[in-house]
Amino acid sequence: MTLGLAGSSVVVPRNFRLLEELERGEKGIGDGTVSYGMDDGDDIYMRSWTGIIIGPHNSVHEGRIYQLKLVCDKDYPERPPSVCFHSRINMSCVNHETGVVEPKKFELLTNWKREFTMEDILIRLKMEMAAPHSRKLVQPPEGTYF
Repeated sequence: MTLGLAGSSVVVPRNFRLLEELERGEKGIGDGTVSYGMDDGDDIYMRSWTGIIIGPHNSVHEGRIYQLKLVCDKDYPERPPSVCFHSRINMSCVNHETGVVEPKKFELLTNWKREFTMEDILIRLKMEMAAPHSRKLVQPPEGTYF
């Protein structure tokens, strides 16, 4: 996030940005079908996060709950977090062996901007689940994990 007055700009430091995201995730702000939070409240570097996506209606994902791991390295938010599904899923942007969301196959990570958030990633992944090209992909059994 960049704030500016009269042509000047200030870059919000990483930890403040992550605190904003934590507050947003904890309050459940957003559409209610994605959520996220820190894995370890004692992690002062705020690196490891868990995300949840509730599968979109009218798709093979409907009613399923997908768990993901997001890792924000020291370069976040200048660089995107690494994103990996814990729940097994069949999507064109997800490595079928590891569950890693491959940046070259997921436009939001390919064209990452500092203003993007973890919530944006989760929402965009949910949109990808509902996209015509992935709506009917055969999915692994529910409750299986990478």
